[in-house]
This record gives sequence, C-alpha cells and structure tokens, in this order.
Amino acid sequence: MSDEVRLNPNLLVQYLQKPAEEFTKRDIVRFIEENEIRMVNFRYVGGDGRLKRLNFVIQNRAQLDRLLSSGERVDGSSLFSFVDAGSSDLYVIPRFKTAFVNPFSEIPALDVLCSYYDVDGKPLASAPEQVLRKAAQVLKRRTGMDMEAMGELEYYIFSSGKTPYQTAAQKGYHESSPFSRFEKLRCEAMEAIAAAGGVIKYGHSEVGAIRGEDEEGYMEQHEIEFSPVPLEDAADQLVVAKWMLRMLGYKYGVPISFAPKVVVGHAGSGLHIHSRLLKNGRNMLVKSGKLSDVARKLIAGELKLAPSLTAFGNTVPLSYLRLVPHQEAPTNICWGDRNRSTLVRVPLGWLSVGDMVRDANPLEPESPMLASEKQTIEFRSPDGSANVYLLLAGLAVAARHGLAEMPDALDYAEKLYVDVNIFEHKEIEEKLPQLPGSCWESAERLERDRAVYEEYGVFSPALIDDTIRMLKSYEDRDLSERLYGDSQAIQKLVDEFFHHM
Repeated sequence: MSDEVRLNPNLLVQYLQKPAEEFTKRDIVRFIEENEIRMVNFRYVGGDGRLKRLNFVIQNRAQLDRLLSSGERVDGSSLFSFVDAGSSDLYVIPRFKTAFVNPFSEIPALDVLCSYYDVDGKPLASAPEQVLRKAAQVLKRRTGMDMEAMGELEYYIFSSGKTPYQTAAQKGYHESSPFSRFEKLRCEAMEAIAAAGGVIKYGHSEVGAIRGEDEEGYMEQHEIEFSPVPLEDAADQLVVAKWMLRMLGYKYGVPISFAPKVVVGHAGSGLHIHSRLLKNGRNMLVKSGKLSDVARKLIAGELKLAPSLTAFGNTVPLSYLRLVPHQEAPTNICWGDRNRSTLVRVPLGWLSVGDMVRDANPLEPESPMLASEKQTIEFRSPDGSANVYLLLAGLAVAARHGLAEMPDALDYAEKLYVDVNIFEHKEIEEKLPQLPGSCWESAERLERDRAVYEEYGVFSPALIDDTIRMLKSYEDRDLSERLYGDSQAIQKLVDEFFHHM
C-alpha cells in the first residue's frame, strides 16, 4: 500500500485502498453496502455558486445502481437564470471521484458532486464546472501545459460575549488559543474537509479581530489554505469547504461569513488564488533557479484580463468596499516579488536557500530541496463572492492569452513590475492602471474582453450576457463615493450580502 493511500484522510480512499481518481461505480456501491450507508445526496453548484442537494433514500441495490448509472433530472431554470423555463430539464450525473461521507448527516449518508447534462446527454455548455473543464482543455491544447490552482479561503466567525483573552484590532495574524477563540472550530473544519478529499496546506487565524462597540460582540478572521491540484479539483474543494464551514457555524450557533467586507476600516476577506503551470509533471514557472518567461507570460495574461476577471471573482457591490488602498487588497494592476500591495504577487518559493532543515537540525542528513515545485503565482483580487468554477476558468483563459495570444507579453509584464509598496509611492501608483470600482464597471470590462473568454467556445455568449446583466442589475456605479461616511448605509449593504456568496 502506498503512503499516498495509507496516510490519506479521505475515508473512501482508506477503505477502498485506491486514490479517488480511480473510484468506480462498483467501488461506491461496495462502500455503501459495507458501511451501512442509508442515503445518497447529489450535490451540484447553482448559479449563485452555492452547493445544492438532492436526497435519495437507498431502498435496494437495483435502485442504487440505476441512480449511479443514470443520475437524475432537475429544473435548470430554477438553478440558473440563463436556462429558459420552456426547456429547463437538465440531468445531474455523479462524478464518482468526488464522493465523501457526509459528516453532518444524522442518517449515514454519502454525498457526491455532479455535473450537468442537457436534453441530448451532452455536457451543459454554460454549466460552471463544464466551462472550467473546457478552459483547462483549451489551455493544454494551445500551450501543452496543465494548470493547477489552490485558494486561500478567508472568513469571519461572529460571536457574542466577552472573553478573558483579547486580541487587539488588526492583530490576529497567526494568533493561537486562548487568544484565538475559534481555533478548535477551524481545526475541526480542516479535518472534515480533508476527510472529504480536500488537499489542505494549512490553517491559521488571520489579521481581522473586531470587537463590537459594547465589547460584547466579537468577530474573528480565519483562513484555510489549500495545496495546488488540477483546476476542477481546486474548485470542487473550495465549494465543499465553504459548505462545511457554514455547517459547523450552524452546529455551534456562530454565523460564518465569506463576505468581502464586514466592517469598514478592518481587514476584509479575500479568496487569493495561487496557480502554477506543469509540463510532463514539471513546474514551468522556474528555470535555472529564477522566474521563467512562462511565469512572466502567465502574469501578463492575468494583468491584461484583470479588470474583466473581477466579473467572476468580485461579484457583489460589497466587493468594492474591500478593494481600497491600505487594506492589503489590490487596487492597481501591477505585480511584484513578495509584494502584498500588488495585484499579482510572486511569493517566496524556496529558491536558492540551501538546506535550512539541516541548519536548524544539525543531526539531520542532507536533504535536497525540490524548490521549483513549490513556486506559484498569486492573484489577489478575488473574494468569497466568486463563482470559483468561473473564476478559475477565467484564470485559465488569462494564462492561455498570455502564453499564446499576447506577442508583447514579456514587455507588458516588465512595464507593470513594481518593487515598492505602491501605496507609499503616489507617483508610481498614479501611473498604474486600476481595477474596476464597482460591479457596473466590472460588467463593462467583461463586455470589452468577452471575445477572449468566448474564443474556442470556453465561455458561452449566453453566460457572458447573463453575467453582465447580473452585475449591472446592482446599479452600483460610484457606490463607494455615495456611501463614504454613511455607516448605516454601509451596514445595510453588509447585511444584504452577509450570506450572499
């Protein structure tokens, strides 16, 4: 038995003694029968980006076999605004590799993520998971490279009552219990997500620590960061993780929100996305110990499409109260090394650092470090309002654009490189292009760039039209200026979108 299987926290991987990618219908049936599972739940993502559920009580093996073989029918017009009610029937078909034991169900249940298919049994072209699949396939066809990604999932937990251990405002970064009140909940969430197949890098408390005016209310920010996996898996893991965190909040009676902003002047919550490009299993972002031209072209593509990418990554008016200066959220389109004031950041990648483990532990033998495998590129503007499938699809389109469609990609990247905190150098900040300041502006930028997204049939025109319509429906032009100093109006906006995403 390989270590990959023996140490894997996924309950099905442990029991079936095989990686999830190899799960078959027979495996799922066997697990259900031998573990006394009594219910199967189909899970699929709606147009609002949240996981939906369809419950099935298992009655006999023939019924279970039919369910797993042919899926079920759902009303697409109630799930997606771009599906017409006159022809709304869709199929949901389970993807066996995504199956996991539901840790919250009182009835022993197995959940499995599904894909949408149309009346002809073809993948629904506008379904979020299908858009992402096509984006990854086209990227591979045009560049010969596979893209992997992972998200940094930030969220706030809200509670009442005083605590004897106080954390100062904006000083919660990597705090531990007893000063971090909800470390236990975070660790329980990490364990549940890993048991469902999520590949987690680490978890920690984040900067945000906010006390209410009466000293009774308390808001504490946390983060769970994943490890790079193929694009479709990365999206699946994030939607399952958000659902699990909310379920734990419900279990313990503490609201959990992924809203981009909960209190003006305090840290907002982002959904930073790290990505890397692989060819024959090798990370192409590094060459000879330095950032490669492939990496710079990837960065160029992300910077070029950054304004329109907000249409998938920053989808509610509240998003644009986070994208303001001096809050560690980007406002200008630029990139840099280890620079948290930029839109795209090249984080530390263990390049040219020697054997640090042996230095800290002299008794250890030499252990060569595969530093290049750790290097990623971080895109910092998205937040919890993102439809993660469409966001990752957009980032794959941006990679394709930079690598295969921008002849000036390297010059473009060089022009937008900065090596200072731009918020402290106004003369530099004023020369840089800016991200949109509202959903309305985001929609306009998507309209301008739509041909890039629609190329090769990745995003359908209907999906782009629907996204533009949704963003413009908020009528939020100049919203930040209109709400400036109006705490009641801002709080009303926070309340409206507290659980929107």
